[in-house]
Order: sequence, then structure tokens, then C-alpha cells
Amino acid sequence: LFPYTTLSDLAVIKLTNAPTDLKAIALGDAATLKVGDQVMAVGNPLGLAGTVTTGIVSALNRPVTTTTDPSTDPLGQAPTTDPVVTNAIQTSAAINPGNSGGALVNPAGQLVGINSAIASLGSSTGSSSQSGNIGIGFAIPVNEARSIAAQLITSGTATHAYLGVSSKDGTVADGSAQRAAAILATVVAGTPADKAGLHVGDAIIDVDGNSIDGSLSLVAQVREQPVGAKVTLKIVRGGHTRNITLTLINKPTTNP
Repeated sequence: LFPYTTLSDLAVIKLTNAPTDLKAIALGDAATLKVGDQVMAVGNPLGLAGTVTTGIVSALNRPVTTTTDPSTDPLGQAPTTDPVVTNAIQTSAAINPGNSGGALVNPAGQLVGINSAIASLGSSTGSSSQSGNIGIGFAIPVNEARSIAAQLITSGTATHAYLGVSSKDGTVADGSAQRAAAILATVVAGTPADKAGLHVGDAIIDVDGNSIDGSLSLVAQVREQPVGAKVTLKIVRGGHTRNITLTLINKPTTNP
């Protein structure tokens, strides 16, 4: 059994004839993490098995996009169009190639994230980079991993939340200042965004109290939500701020 979801880059493996002394790691709650909290990364960096490194939580809700080379994907399911977008935990714990898929744990030894990517100088962030650690690593929050894993175990597939818009980076007036935002470029008919009254040109600046500073940030915030979640978007339209509440649906396979 090896179900896998390309939109979240997570899989579930079922072991046969597993050792009897295996003990499952305790799961923590990524929602309780704060910037500055201590964490430890576990993995096999550069082939060095059983390595642990320590650091802190450097940032939360960091939108990170990664892609996987289809030629190196053992399942032959690597994404060819949609990248993986994660609302990631950023950590200073040293993460290198080989750490991906390893645990990020809190001081109590509880899993709070799954190491997934590193930043590299001179290239985009991504787990496929071969550069060494520069103190900027990313992990998929355990809450998202728990939800996806439960769905894969139950049905072999996972659902992903869908808003029904495309957007671009931009800025919008916020009083006398300008602030970054995700500016809606399209609103798909019949989707939650359309039914809630979102318009092309609306600037989304916040989702459920989390600041939105661009298109990638909006995608990450939506992707981490479960299907059926009710979210509140703060938008700026015509110089005025308003809140719009809507319910996210399952991402259609025919839509981007």
C-alpha cells in the first residue's frame, strides 16, 4: 500500500513483516508553535543515517512552492503542472538533501512537522536542490500531514480545498500606506469565490487572521484548509475593506 498525493507531497507506507519493537512517534500540534520555539530535525542528510540537528522555529505560515522531477519519482506520480504549495514551518535546524521526509519534533519529542524543503542561494526553494544548508529549512505542519494521511489510509485518495480563483501579486492602499496583497485575476463561475461575491480586481489581504502578501500566500492558506472549512477573507475593494465568509469545496480535477 503506497497511496500518494502530489498536491501535498505526502504518502502513506504500509510495512509488511515489520519489526515488533517499532513504536509510533507521538503527534504534536503545529497550531501551538510560536516563533522562537526550539525544534529538532531528524533524517539522513547527505546519506548520513540517523542524524539530528537543532534550531528554532524561524517563521510560521511561510508559503513555499516545490516541484519534483518526474524521472526521480519512484511512483511515477510526480506533479507535471501544479507545484506543491505548503504553508510551511520555517526552521533554522540544519536540513540538507536526505532530510526530506524526516521528522521535525518539539522538545517533548512530538512530531510537529515533516521536513520537506530547503532554501538555496541562487535558486528557488525546493527539495530537489543539491546545495547545502544555509539555515533556512521548511517543514509540512503535522496537522496537515495528519489529515492527509488519515484520508489516504481510509480511501487511498485525499481531498484538497478549493476557492475558485486565480490571482497575482500586487499592492493595495491601506489608509495612507500601501500593502502587499493577492489581486484576483479570475473568478471561476459557480465556485465558492463566485457565490460569495468575489470580483476580479479584489485584493485579498487576510485569511482567517493570517496576512496574505501575494498569490503564493493565498494558495498556501487555502491548501492547508480541509474541504468544507468555513473561512473569512478580508478584501479591499474600491478603497474599502470588507470581510467575506465562504465555505471551501473539494478541488475539481479539471480545474487548476
